[in-house]
Amino acid sequence: MSFLDLAKERYSERYFDPRPVEQEKIDKILEAGRTAPTACNYQPQYTYVIQSEEALAKVRSMRVSHFNAPLMLLVCYDTETAWRNTRDQWYDNYCSGEQDATIVAATMMYEAEELGVHSVWLRGFDSQQVAETFNLPKNHIPVMMFSMGYSSEQSKPSPLHFQRKPLEETVKKL
Repeated sequence: MSFLDLAKERYSERYFDPRPVEQEKIDKILEAGRTAPTACNYQPQYTYVIQSEEALAKVRSMRVSHFNAPLMLLVCYDTETAWRNTRDQWYDNYCSGEQDATIVAATMMYEAEELGVHSVWLRGFDSQQVAETFNLPKNHIPVMMFSMGYSSEQSKPSPLHFQRKPLEETVKKL
């Protein structure tokens, strides 16, 4: 399957089968994230694997919609490692950490899909609560979480998934 076909077919999974994701696949997903491009190749990302019952219970205690997935990834960036642009007039001392963590996460999301592991991107959480709940270092800023696993029999894309604006609405030539 081409990458474009993979990107078009992937959808946010909300009905996970309880069976665990094999460690070999988790390792490939994490390796894909490790190879993602980051500003100046500083690699400020940290990925936390959440799969023990204790760790998943912590997610549930925060009332994060995780859709009963057997695996979650929490992607953060390190404020001490991320590249900073001191010449940007609009963003004082711009930090690339959030965009770096996001491209790492997107790369892992597509690798997971290639391996038959479905995911849903989550951002409906309080970053400070996540950091405190998982006792993250102060300089590790939570950017997003994935719920991950295999689809269940109920699995289907949202009706909105296949609705896309025409390119002319989202692409402007300069």
